[in-house]
Amino acid sequence: MAILTSEQKQLIEKMGIYHEQQGFPPVTGRVMGLLYISDQPQLSFEEIIEALNISKSAASNALNLLLQMRLIEYTTFSGDRKRYFSALLENWHQEVVSKMNSILRFSKLMRQANELRGDANLEMNKRVLERIEFMEFLSQEVPALLEKWLKDRKA
Repeated sequence: MAILTSEQKQLIEKMGIYHEQQGFPPVTGRVMGLLYISDQPQLSFEEIIEALNISKSAASNALNLLLQMRLIEYTTFSGDRKRYFSALLENWHQEVVSKMNSILRFSKLMRQANELRGDANLEMNKRVLERIEFMEFLSQEVPALLEKWLKDRKA
C-alpha cells in the first residue's frame, strides 16, 4: 500500500470517529475508512496493520467483526496464503432494509413499554408514541423509496 497522505489520514480518522459514534470499536471504523479510501481494490492484513499503525490483535478483532457484520469481504489468490480484504459494497441496500427492520422491532418494544407504563405519565406516553409512529412510518417508507430509487436507476 502506498503511503497515506495527511488528508487521507484525516479522513480515515473522521470515518473512525463516525463509526465509533455508531457503536463500533475505534479501530474497526478506521479499518473501514482505510478500505474506503484505498486506491487498491483489496488490502492484505499486513498492509492494514502498517497503514493504520495498529497491533495484529486490534486488526484481527476489527476484521473479524466487519466480516461477521458482512461489511467487508476477503479474497485469496492461488499460491498466496494471505487474505485480501475489501469493503463489501454490493449489499448496501440489504443493510438499509435490515436497519429499517431493526427500527421496527425497537418501535414494537417501545409500544410495549408505553402499554406497561399505563396512564401514569401521559405526556411521556404522547412523546414516545410520536417516536413510535415515526419509526413505523420510516420502516414502511424507506423500503419503497429504495425500490423506487433502484427502479429509476435502471431506467
